[in-house]
This record gives sequence, C-alpha cells and structure tokens, in this order.
Amino acid sequence: MPVNHTISRTHARTAALTLAVAALTAGAATGAGPASARPADGPAAAPAAAAECSDAYRIEQKLSTGTTWRMCWRYHKDAGLVLNHISYQPPGEPSPIKVLSSARLGQIHVPYDDGRNEYQDLTQAGFAQGLMNLKPGECPGGTLRTVKVPNSWDPDRPTVSGLCTTTRARGHAYRMQGERANKVYQKQGKDLLVYTVNQVGWYEYISEWRFQDDGTITMNVGATGSLSPFDYDAGDGRGWPLGKGAKDYATSHSHNVFWRLNFALDGSAKGRVEQYDSKVSPPANGDGGPRNTTTRTDITRELAGDAKNMRWWRVVSARGKNADGHRRSYEIVPGPSAKYPGRGYTRHDVYFTEYNKCEQFASDNLPDCGAGHGRSVDKWVGGQQLKRPVVWVNIGYHHIARDEDQQPMPVHWQGFSLAPRDVTAMNPLTPEQLADQNGHVE
Repeated sequence: MPVNHTISRTHARTAALTLAVAALTAGAATGAGPASARPADGPAAAPAAAAECSDAYRIEQKLSTGTTWRMCWRYHKDAGLVLNHISYQPPGEPSPIKVLSSARLGQIHVPYDDGRNEYQDLTQAGFAQGLMNLKPGECPGGTLRTVKVPNSWDPDRPTVSGLCTTTRARGHAYRMQGERANKVYQKQGKDLLVYTVNQVGWYEYISEWRFQDDGTITMNVGATGSLSPFDYDAGDGRGWPLGKGAKDYATSHSHNVFWRLNFALDGSAKGRVEQYDSKVSPPANGDGGPRNTTTRTDITRELAGDAKNMRWWRVVSARGKNADGHRRSYEIVPGPSAKYPGRGYTRHDVYFTEYNKCEQFASDNLPDCGAGHGRSVDKWVGGQQLKRPVVWVNIGYHHIARDEDQQPMPVHWQGFSLAPRDVTAMNPLTPEQLADQNGHVE
C-alpha cells in the first residue's frame, strides 16, 4: 500500500501511532469479546464451537447445499479479526469436523521500491485500529456485527459496525453427464463469507475468509482505497506515469501478506506435515510417454518451504479418519505470489514452526520472547521437532501502479486456499443417486 503507510506524512495518524507505540510498550490488552475467557491461539484441542463463545461471538451458517460451518470470532488490537474453533459439517456427517483452532493475519509487510519507506501494517501502522464501519449495502443479504476495538485510538469510535457474515453463490460445484442419455448431475455451490475492512493511511484492506460447502477454506486480502498523493514523486526512479503526460510517477512497492494458522484436525493440534514433489522423466524404452513420479517427504522438523512446480504440502490429522479409513488432511494451495527477497522472512512461501505462544507476528513480533529469540518467523525455524505445527503462509504482490488504479483503486487480491484431502470418503455434495459409486465402478 503505497503512501497509505506514510504515517509521517499523514499528521492525523502521527499522534495515533505515538499512542499505539506507548500502549504496546505498556503491554496493553490483546483482544476483545470472548478472548478473556479463552487461551489466545492455544494448541489444546477445542471443544465444540457452541461451548467456546457466547451468541454474540458465534458464527454458525448452514448453507443451502446442506453444509454447516461453525466458528467463534474475536478482535485483536493488532491482528484484527481472529477466527477460532472452526469446524465443518457436510451433509451426511453425524457431527462437526474440527479443522482449525485459530486463523488470522500474521503481518502485512509493505516495502517501497526506492528503499526509503518500509512498513509493518499490523504492528506499526494501526491496521486493527483502522476498522471501518460497513453499510448494509456492503454486506448484501448478510449480517453486520458490532466490534469493540481494544484500546481504540478514537474515543468517539470504541465500537464499529465492522464485521460482515453473508453467503454467496460461486457457480458450479460440479457437473457430470450421466451414463444414460439426457441425465445431468449438477449442483450450484454456496459459500459463507466473513470479512472486515481496515484502513491504513490511504489504503483499505478487505480481509476475506471464504468457507465453501465442499470444505475448502480460502483466505484473501484485497487492497483498495486510493493511491497516496505523496507517492507521485518517482522516488524509485522507475515509477509508473499517472495522469496527464509524464509529470506524476507513482512509486512501486510490494504487499507481503502473512497468515498464521493453528490446525486442530479432529480436535487435536498434534498433526503432521507432509511434502509432495513430482518429477517428470523422458519416456523410457517402450513407454508411450513421459513418466511422472511423486514422492512424499515427512516434515518432522521446522521448515522454511519454497513453492515449486508440482510441489505441495498437507497437514494430516493425528486422530481422525474418514469413512474409508484414510487420514483426514488439508492441502495448502498457494495463490499467485511475487516473492520479495529483500528480507529474510519474505524469502520463503510457507513456514512450519513448532507452537510457541510468544510467536505471534511473522515480522516485528511484538511480545518479548526473551534474549536471543528472533523477532521474525525465519528466525524461529531452528530444527525443533514438529509436534504441534503452526503454519505461516506468505503471499506477495508487487504493485506497479497503472492509470486504472485511480480513482478509487480497484481491489487487487492475494491469498491462498486450504483444500480438504480425504476429509470425507466422497465428494461431500455427492447426489444420492451416485452415493454407491465409491472406488472402482464398472
């Protein structure tokens, strides 16, 4: 986010930033809502969501296709929206399947190409304090919830109508032409959306969590708002011209977004991590085509991982199996990313670290974890055995402004998905007529 972060250039936010730093130094409160009655981001197995929070902080939605998502929410003074005790119950499952104990943003790092400015939006620039009021038209067909902003910088806005929960159609969940003529099996998918809008300087971030009826969870951050007028100085020497002629040049910059996930598949935080790599070899003698060999690597110790062609990771349940006797798991599916090599913590796409309550932010970590303990996620990958893995996902976006970015700036999205792998024995939306077609079918 370009100049939005130029706090020093935005005098209205300078005093607020000073107050925020003072509050952080003093160890101000870390959350709102039910947080005080629940360990923050703890690794322990979570009871059912309904027992974990009051009605005001509970989200429960049964989608029109029969799937129910349940979770609790709270609001953190730096990280913003936190979702806890997330469970998924598709049609046919007798009870909810627990997926995540905690999910939230881990940092938004914004370095400028000219090297003059660099921002940590969650921990330095007031991301959570910038929660925006939403109008009903911004939450179509849904519910707006009131959020208490801890240690609000603005005494006139201690609470904000800032959390939207709604449902949205996503198009085909599947389509299949049956064996018999004129028989088509098709279903239109439905999603639960949970989102907030947070302003940092000139930028506004839409933090969206999408829970699909097939068990997929997609996490996106969309940047919109305005390009900062203070950035029209071509400070990087190569900025993009905006406006008439070649007078104004917007300085290019990066948005490196981190998410922090605590898994609790089937109620246990003691999952395991696996990495899969596929290699295509030239055709051997007598073969009709190339061979593709896939290998599995058990990730038993902390890892800083790099996305590669035909590589993927999954977090596997230590406790639960589906009806076919296969271990439940969730696959990490990164979206498009422009990996920023300028800092140690942005040089990798995913980090698996052993749970440590003090490790809360991927960079500029606020808690004092003791002498010698690094302040960024790359410093926490020290070879410790993974028993209760915490997953950090880094998705980058290099923003080279264009004429179409003004005014206002269209949303540009970055994010990733968690895809269920063997969570259910079949497609959770399988029509009844095909329910017997599990495995080999003549």
